[in-house]
Amino acid sequence: MHYTIARTAALGPADARWDRPVWTAATTLQVTHFPWKDSGHRPRVLARLLYDDTALGLIFRVEDRYVRAVAQKFQDSVCTDSCVEFFVAPVPGSTAYLNFEVNCGGTMLVFRCPSPEERQAGKQQVVLTAEDEALMPVAHSLPKIVEPEVAEPTTWTVEYHLPFALFTKYFGISIPQAGTNWRANFYKCADHTSHPHWGSWAPVDTPAPNFHVPASYQPLIFN
Repeated sequence: MHYTIARTAALGPADARWDRPVWTAATTLQVTHFPWKDSGHRPRVLARLLYDDTALGLIFRVEDRYVRAVAQKFQDSVCTDSCVEFFVAPVPGSTAYLNFEVNCGGTMLVFRCPSPEERQAGKQQVVLTAEDEALMPVAHSLPKIVEPEVAEPTTWTVEYHLPFALFTKYFGISIPQAGTNWRANFYKCADHTSHPHWGSWAPVDTPAPNFHVPASYQPLIFN
């Protein structure tokens, strides 16, 4: 499996509108694999990607229930909330990656995770900074805090833009051109809601929920 990222002249401001005209050029992918024992709640999760000269844009649409968001600061543990995640390895031949985790209220967590070879050379996980956060605009359809949990059916969206300068900073790579291949996976989780669940776009073969599995990442092809 793979995903082809369409190019657009300009992403425009992030506003979390799934039906914004610019997104009509993007193919829609879906999180469909829920291999682990869970609460039985498996929301419909869609995502789209586009890129322009300066950034990669992502938007998620989630048809959900039991929605909760209490993490509110950059680098808080958002995976315990109603959360969507994008893990991407941009360097050919390397499994080093960035994990972008965003809850339904727009709070983000991002680490740079080293490859096994980098770990052997002494390189450790890097926590992205507040300066990095300022470069990644996030828009969200729900309030920042959703508490108490909303049990009724609720559709929510988040959109964020990732400047290619961020990937240059942490991986030393050039701006992608047509034909460039990265590798990635997309996820949905909600660890500390009343109905926890863990889903992925590409299958993950682990006995317990674990998204940090670069072997599961599939090609992202810049068109």
